[in-house]
Amino acid sequence: MKLSKLLIGLTLAVGFVASASAQTVMKISISTSQNSHQGVGIDTFAKEVEKRTGGRYKVQTFYNGSLGGERESVEAVQLGTQELTLTSTGPIPNFVPDAKILDIPFLFRDKAHARAVLDGPIGQEMLVKFEPKGFKALAWAENGFRHMTNSKRPVNTPEDLKGLKMRTMENPVHVAAYKGFGIITTPMAFPEVFTALQQGTVDGQENPLSVIMSAKFDQVQKYLSLTGHVYSPCIFLMNKASFDKLSAADKKAFLEAAKVAAQANRARVDADDASGVADLRAKGMNVVENVDKAKFVAALGPVNAEFEKQFGKANIDKIRNFK
Repeated sequence: MKLSKLLIGLTLAVGFVASASAQTVMKISISTSQNSHQGVGIDTFAKEVEKRTGGRYKVQTFYNGSLGGERESVEAVQLGTQELTLTSTGPIPNFVPDAKILDIPFLFRDKAHARAVLDGPIGQEMLVKFEPKGFKALAWAENGFRHMTNSKRPVNTPEDLKGLKMRTMENPVHVAAYKGFGIITTPMAFPEVFTALQQGTVDGQENPLSVIMSAKFDQVQKYLSLTGHVYSPCIFLMNKASFDKLSAADKKAFLEAAKVAAQANRARVDADDASGVADLRAKGMNVVENVDKAKFVAALGPVNAEFEKQFGKANIDKIRNFK
């Protein structure tokens, strides 16, 4: 009797171990805080993956650049030392040069235009270009329209930017454009930015309201100008070999989870954009709402001529005029 009880106990124990080991754990990371548009994105993704795969896949979430900045995370996903990341397109041109075109200033009219481009044929064709580089691009998400902050003076026109030392993303298109504004550009990984602003290593930075708020840049920046100079997409990336190992049903589950997560992420960007100016003013920031956009566009004339040579005017116009 005791022996049969022991055997039953052992069988149950082995069953528990087998079911526990049947769960595959993957990591996903962001450079911003959990209470941010990107945090909402990866938290939603993790929940959806677990739900859609019946708990066979668990996605662990990491915030605040704890696994490295965006570039390091993208490298880790490419190498397969990390399965997933949600990143802005900041470092992406270093891995998938064709994506550079999306970072051209004043390319998109508004968020609706940008989302339509990314969710339509142009954006979906771009996702495929990640595959030869070792990635499965699951879905486009969003950072939002980028605005400029600094600790020195209000910025109403491009002339006000001349000589300001500003942190930029590690992105060649951004660096070329901001030099066109007369900015002294300082490319830097996001986790280093708050300290650099605090210590005065740089005078300013540029990011969407969602990032400015979640990173608490109001503590180290006095002036915010709503330049909206670049639309910044985000993207859910997965290691291609990890994706290829999934069953057809699980591939579908991951892709659908990313789409649902992108919707939640965009909804948070919309909410942050709606409340951001009042929130940051209440925290003491001086906000310039009506910058002279026409002057900013005109200041980039020579740089845009270079972009047309680099990307082809027809390719840029195809995005600009997309309905």
